[in-house]
Amino acid sequence: MGSRAQARAARPRGRGFVNLDAIDWSRVEHDLDAQGQAVLPGLLDEAVCLEVAAMYAQRERFRSRVVMDRHAFGRGEYQYFAYPLPEPLAALRPALYARLRPVANRWNRAMDIPVSYPERHEEFLERCHAAGQTRPTPLLLQYGAGDYNCLHQDLYGEHVFPLQVAVLLSAPGRDFTGGEFVMTEQRPRMQSRPMVVPLGQGDAVVMAVHHRPVQGTRGPYRVQLRHGVSEVRSGHRHTLGLIFHDAT
Repeated sequence: MGSRAQARAARPRGRGFVNLDAIDWSRVEHDLDAQGQAVLPGLLDEAVCLEVAAMYAQRERFRSRVVMDRHAFGRGEYQYFAYPLPEPLAALRPALYARLRPVANRWNRAMDIPVSYPERHEEFLERCHAAGQTRPTPLLLQYGAGDYNCLHQDLYGEHVFPLQVAVLLSAPGRDFTGGEFVMTEQRPRMQSRPMVVPLGQGDAVVMAVHHRPVQGTRGPYRVQLRHGVSEVRSGHRHTLGLIFHDAT
């Protein structure tokens, strides 16, 4: 990473975290380049997953609540956390940013986007806040039977970090059935390609927020990606979303 500050940020301390140094980041980078998504297995342990999911009932932790069918987003609901973020979000968000920043900068160079991301997440948030993007975007999603999330992109203003993370807090088959994490990729003059990303409790998926570079015969070109959740057939499903840019 090139600095002590980045190295410290890459090793969040606290109960329930996987050591980020133990993740095969070369595999993550390969999967992101090839698919626009990569799985981080066992990012949070079961106890922390349950602890974070239980926060949903603690309304004082959140700045707003969205009921999806009121906005044609799907069915289910989610809440955006307020600052200051609770643990483990407060430590995990900058730690993951430090790991993903090199990919984000490389993608922007490949797509001729004249934006680079600073070393520290705090510096990037200062850029967001100076542009009026001051509202925190980490969120907690809650689904019941019959709920789903339409395909979408999480764009909240001028400044966008091109990668985000979702952590499955519930156990498939025990807490819920259905509710698969899905993505689509739209390449120019081609039909959309669907992807289903299998996740277990505590697993995270890193994904492209809106586009990524693909190498073509005439050089790199951009492909658009969207993500969502298929219908939950039974039970309840909670997901933690970590978006690295703030909102207007």
